[in-house]
Amino acid sequence: MANGITDAFTHVLEQYMTYPIEAFLQDRFAESIMQTLIEIAPRVMENPADYEAAANFMWSCTMALNGLIQKGVPTDWAVHAIGHELTALFGIDHARTLAVIAPSHYRFNFESKKEKLAQYGSRVWGLTEADTDALAKAAIARTEAFFHSLEIDTKLSEYTQQYEGTAEKIEQRFNERGWLGLGEHKKLAPADVAQIVTMSY
Repeated sequence: MANGITDAFTHVLEQYMTYPIEAFLQDRFAESIMQTLIEIAPRVMENPADYEAAANFMWSCTMALNGLIQKGVPTDWAVHAIGHELTALFGIDHARTLAVIAPSHYRFNFESKKEKLAQYGSRVWGLTEADTDALAKAAIARTEAFFHSLEIDTKLSEYTQQYEGTAEKIEQRFNERGWLGLGEHKKLAPADVAQIVTMSY
């Protein structure tokens, strides 16, 4: 269940955590899915046979992954692209690789994402920090704490002792494929990806 909750939550983040474009309804759709996952997580973790909790969980998963919330908005699938490499290299399951990469991705791209991070922190987590930067940073920390509450580790070194050199390997793979511009702005170069992975050690 922890993997499923994490997977759904991070898929929503990939479609939501970009920059504000006044897509009010799409934002509220995404925020409501994340709020629902946060609310039901303790119940489905404690008792997967809880029908009402499981039903809400599966409906949230469906809405997270059926393409609806990405209509009309920019999306950022860089975390997925990097996470897939960790699965290929170490056999770590998909949801956990996303939890490893997402916090570092948001910290590395803080300036371009801080407005949306702050909105997320306020609307989804109810945070009340005084300014945008503080609110955005607190939102990243709260996201990590949520993953930890699901017993999902968020550092690559917690999954493998062979993490050294991973950043360089992924950078090389992206260069070889011609993946030279990831993210919603298509500006995240392989060298930037290497820095994000290093931050995730």
